[in-house]
Amino acid sequence: MTRRLLDAFWRAAAYCVHPKVIALSLAPLAIVGSAAALLGYFFWEPAVASVRATLEDWTLLAVLFSWLDSIGASGFRSVVAPLVIVALAVPAFVVASLVVVAWLMTPAIVRLVAARRFPQLERREGGGFWQSLVWSLVCTLAALVALVASIPLWFIPPLVLVVPPVIWGWLTYRVFANDVLALHATRDERRRLIGEQRWPLFGMGVVSGYLGAAPSLLWAVSALALVFAPLLIVVSIWLYTLVFAFSALWFAHYLLAALRDLRGVEDAALAVAPVPAEPARLLPPPARNGTHDGIAA
Repeated sequence: MTRRLLDAFWRAAAYCVHPKVIALSLAPLAIVGSAAALLGYFFWEPAVASVRATLEDWTLLAVLFSWLDSIGASGFRSVVAPLVIVALAVPAFVVASLVVVAWLMTPAIVRLVAARRFPQLERREGGGFWQSLVWSLVCTLAALVALVASIPLWFIPPLVLVVPPVIWGWLTYRVFANDVLALHATRDERRRLIGEQRWPLFGMGVVSGYLGAAPSLLWAVSALALVFAPLLIVVSIWLYTLVFAFSALWFAHYLLAALRDLRGVEDAALAVAPVPAEPARLLPPPARNGTHDGIAA
């Protein structure tokens, strides 16, 4: 099991530099990145002003700001509002990137992996576009609800490093496992594989969740990053797109190999199964000379 996971991992990493994968990553960037750029251009300054005014009206924060001014850290006051906006905007764009990657990139990635590594694997198309779309939206909504409900846990230092990646991991595994198998597996094969491989797939999703946290380091470099927040959000979206593309490749290599092995086992079982003998036919007794059915002619 571990060997298969690592094999799929390194294959996915190698495929990330494939020109087609890089070209495919530009489509989600164009959609989500353009939306982020437009929203930043028209609403960034009004949003910062609105959030700053709201925060200054809070008594508790007013005390905090006064204390910061007294210790010479008044510059932090100008950073809080942009930080709040970024903290709210980035998760929304991450979810949007995941959904767009699942819709636009995953089918093309699965076809690429299947053509290069599994050309003999039959496509049985047990899932359609609208089914995948509804499933992605339902899982995304459930993950967003879980993220909002878990916000109080983020203020506990150990849990902030565990809870969000676990939720992202669950969302990644549920979305990509379904979409990767939609083209090649039947409905029963998809359910069986996801059921049998639940924990390895969940582990892959959690690792993908931690990898998805890497683009957030752009905001941890310096408070000066907030000056370029609209541009950095677009760059972050492209990095998230690459991470999700890697995740889709990882799931594709792992699950298509598992599907091939599953069909191989089933075909072998059918090959050695005994063929039931046909029952002997009962022939009517030969007619006597000059009679028919026992009646004299």
